[in-house]
Amino acid sequence: MISFRNDYAQGAHPAVLDALLRTNLESTPGYGEDRYCQQAAQTVRSRFACPQADVHFLVGGTQTNFTAIAAFLRPWEAVIAADTGHIAVHETGAVEARGHKVLTAPHVNGKLTPEAIREVCAAHAAGNPGHMVLPKMVYISDATELGTIYSKIELEALRTVCDQLGLYLYLDGARMGAALTAEGNDLLPKDFPRLCDAFYIGGTKNGLLFGECLVIVNQALRPNFRFALKQGGGMLAKGRLLGLQFQAILENDLWLKLARHANFQAQRLQAGVLQAGYSLYISSPTNQIFPIFSKEKLARLEQSFSFEFTQRIDESHDAIRLVTSWATEPTWVDAFLAAI
Repeated sequence: MISFRNDYAQGAHPAVLDALLRTNLESTPGYGEDRYCQQAAQTVRSRFACPQADVHFLVGGTQTNFTAIAAFLRPWEAVIAADTGHIAVHETGAVEARGHKVLTAPHVNGKLTPEAIREVCAAHAAGNPGHMVLPKMVYISDATELGTIYSKIELEALRTVCDQLGLYLYLDGARMGAALTAEGNDLLPKDFPRLCDAFYIGGTKNGLLFGECLVIVNQALRPNFRFALKQGGGMLAKGRLLGLQFQAILENDLWLKLARHANFQAQRLQAGVLQAGYSLYISSPTNQIFPIFSKEKLARLEQSFSFEFTQRIDESHDAIRLVTSWATEPTWVDAFLAAI
C-alpha cells in the first residue's frame, strides 16, 4: 500500500537520526535549557533575522497552538480563524478547552482576508460591551489547509488590519517549508517576524520525528511564557531532543530542501491528474493536492493507495487529498499516475 495520506507517516530524515544517535549517551540539562536547544534557537534567530525573539521548542502543532493562544490572550479574548483553519476544524476544540473562543470567517481559497477580519470585529463590537468575546488575535497558516499560500502583499494587508484593530497576528507554520519553496511564493523567512507577532516553524511534517519551533517576536507576549509552556504539558524533560532535531534540518537549509522535494512530487501528481483529464477541487502549489474522481474510480484506487477524502462533489464524485513528504519516492507518484 502506497500512502499519500499525510506528510508525517515516515520516521525522520537520516540527518536527524544521526544527530540523535551521536549524542544519545550525553547528559544534558532538561526542559530545553541544554546547549543544543540554545544553539538551535540562535540559528533560528539568525535565519529569520529576529535577534531579540524568544524561541521555544514544543512536541506538536496542536500543543503549540493552544499553548501560545492561551498564553497570549486574556480569558475574555478570542481568536479569528478561517472556517477551514486547523484550530477550528482539526484540533478537537483544544483552544476552546483552554478558555478561548475561535471565531470563524469564510475563507477565500483557504485564506483569511482583511475584509473578513473587519466583519468579525464589527459584529463583536455591536451591542452592549462585555456581552460578547473580544477578538484579539488572528490565526492563519502558511501553507493553508487547502495547500494554498499567502503572498507578501496579502500578509502585509493582514498586518495592516491587525494594527488598525489592535489584534495580534499569529501564523501556524506546520507546513512553512512547503510554503516557502512553492512556485509563486515571494515571502522570505525574514518576512515572518517582520509581519507576525508570533509564528511557529513546523518540523513534524518536514523530516523530524516530532517537534515545532515557536518564535515570539512581540515583546509584550514574551514574559512568563515558560509558565504557560509547563502548565500546558509542553515542557519536554528531554528537551535536547527537540533542539538537536531542529539544528540538524536548519543546517545548510536542509528543511527547505526536504520541503522542495515534497512539493516537486506533489506537483508531478497534480500535473498528471490534469493531463489525464481529471479536475481539481482547488489548485495548490504545495505538497497537498485535491483531485476529483468518481466513486467507482476511488474504490479501485483504495486497493493500492492510502489517502483522505476531503469533499463530496456530487452523488458520484468526491475530492480527495493527496499529500507528499520529504520521503515520497518518485516511483510512488509514477504508480499513482499509471493507475489513473
